Amino acid sequence: MRVVEVTAYGGPEVLSMARRPDPQPGEVPGKVRVQLKAAGITIGDLRIRAGLYVDHMGGLRPPFVLGTDFAGKLLDPAPGPGGTLPVGTRVAGFMPWYEELSGQGTYAEVIWADPEWFAPLPDDVDFTTAASVPLAALTALQGIELLNLPPGAVLLVTGASGVVGRFVVQLGAAAGLRVIAVSYEGDEHELKILGAKECVPRGEALDVLRQVREHAPEGVDGIFDGALMGTVAMAVLKDRGVFVSFAPDRLPEPERDIRVEFDRARPDAGRLKRVLEQVAARELITRVADVMPLEEAAEAHRRAESGHRPGRIVLMIR
Repeated sequence: MRVVEVTAYGGPEVLSMARRPDPQPGEVPGKVRVQLKAAGITIGDLRIRAGLYVDHMGGLRPPFVLGTDFAGKLLDPAPGPGGTLPVGTRVAGFMPWYEELSGQGTYAEVIWADPEWFAPLPDDVDFTTAASVPLAALTALQGIELLNLPPGAVLLVTGASGVVGRFVVQLGAAAGLRVIAVSYEGDEHELKILGAKECVPRGEALDVLRQVREHAPEGVDGIFDGALMGTVAMAVLKDRGVFVSFAPDRLPEPERDIRVEFDRARPDAGRLKRVLEQVAARELITRVADVMPLEEAAEAHRRAESGHRPGRIVLMIR
């Protein structure tokens, strides 16, 4: 089967097409094969490829295959949230790449997947849309839980134009929070429809924080740091507030009794099934920025790093 390997740490040019043996039935106890149709590119993929997470990866070194989000069809029957899923079932999910550290990611034609990693995909959701959802939605859900803010609290969401940030805005608003979204210029109207109370355009950090203060003079109760602003964002957070980030290397040191949390999404097939149903019902909205073939993974990484359009870039595989 075809895969895209990270051949060394560095820029997008280190990504290279390769061939690996096709997975065979029953080779990995407790896991089933999924023939992939699409795989999402995440900010974590970019940072792993660049060598920023070497200290968090144990003994794993290149060559390895990146990728967490996936959508495809089962090649083996699998237990699911509502009963056994037969061969051919459309599914979407995410591989907990950091926990597995096997070097076997979703930039591949076929993967081995634990049934807890995926859920059946509603007919109304296509593969490319589905590949933008699982990791982002569960990161956002679990981030809202880590924040644990009461209704009426003020939540600052940096990186609100991104896939995770958009889910945080929607889920935060649904939880009764007053959401201030830091977004790309032009996204304000859409983000307000999704639940943001106020929007601040991306820009120089100090200017962004000044505008946040204009909306929340006393500071905010919580921050979900989707843009990885890190320590500088703490200036607008109240004493005893909560700071949540999904990047372990961008967590600020706690101060002023502020609680700092690392949000690493955990697979949960039952919750993912409900999320995918909400996406199908248009109760949760995602964003796909580009769809590119697997063999153009290096160019996809270049586009993702350039920030040319907010949203998930998805690799089409078959």
